[in-house]
Amino acid sequence: MDTVPPPLPAFVRDRAVLVFSKTNGFRDDAQIQAANQALRRLGEARGWDVYVSENAALFNPEALAKFDVVVLNSTSGDTFLPTQRDAFRHWLEQGGGLVALHGAGGDPHYDWRWYADTVLGARFIGHTYAPQFQQGVVAVAEPGHPAMRPLPARWQREEEWYAFDRVPSGHGTRILARLDETTYEPDPKQRMGDHPVVWTRCIGTGRVFYSALGHQAATYAEPLHLAMIDGALGWAAQARTRGCD
Repeated sequence: MDTVPPPLPAFVRDRAVLVFSKTNGFRDDAQIQAANQALRRLGEARGWDVYVSENAALFNPEALAKFDVVVLNSTSGDTFLPTQRDAFRHWLEQGGGLVALHGAGGDPHYDWRWYADTVLGARFIGHTYAPQFQQGVVAVAEPGHPAMRPLPARWQREEEWYAFDRVPSGHGTRILARLDETTYEPDPKQRMGDHPVVWTRCIGTGRVFYSALGHQAATYAEPLHLAMIDGALGWAAQARTRGCD
C-alpha cells in the first residue's frame, strides 16, 4: 500500500486528468500500458494536463482537488487505505468525474462495498472462455450521449465479454450500450438477458462512466473505441461545473 504521494507538477491547462492503473490483483500489463498511452494522447489532444501514476497515496484531498477526472484503468485488488478511500469518495460525491475501464469493474470480489455496489452498481461474475475472445455485437442504447455519438447503432467487435450479477439501477443510472447475447457464445451461467456493458451513474454531484470493454492492448488503437473513451472523458469532466445528468 502506498503512503507517500509523488510530487505533482504544476497543472496549467483548463482540465487535469489522473490516470490510475495500480493492480494488487490480476494485471494485464500490455493492456494497461497501451491504455495509459492512449489516455495520455486523448487528454493532451483536448489541451488537458494528464498525469499517469500507480501511487494510491495521490488519493488524498489536496491532490485530488487538482483533478477534474480520474480514470481507473483496469485497477484490481485492494489498492486504497481507509483514508484514501474516504478522500476518493468525498472527491467523487462533491463533483469529481470518474471513468472506469474494463478491469476496474472486473474483480470477482470486493472488500470495498461502496465501490462495487454504489459506484459501479453491479458485480462482475465472469467473462467468456472457450474461446476467451469472441466476436459480438454491442447495441447502442443512448446514441445521443457524448460517448456513444461516434458509434454505429450496432457495433461488432472482438472482446473478452464481461457478465455481471445484475443490471445497475438507481443513482441516475443510464445504460448506454448492451451486449447482444445472440451474437456470441456465453457460458450459460453468464447469460443476463439484459446485458449492459457501458453505463453511467450519478454519485452525489459526481459523474461515473463505466465501460466493460477493452481487455486487449490492440483495442486502444481502435478508432471507435478511442472515440468512445474520449467522449466519456469530456462528459465526466463537466461534473464540477454542471453536476450530474
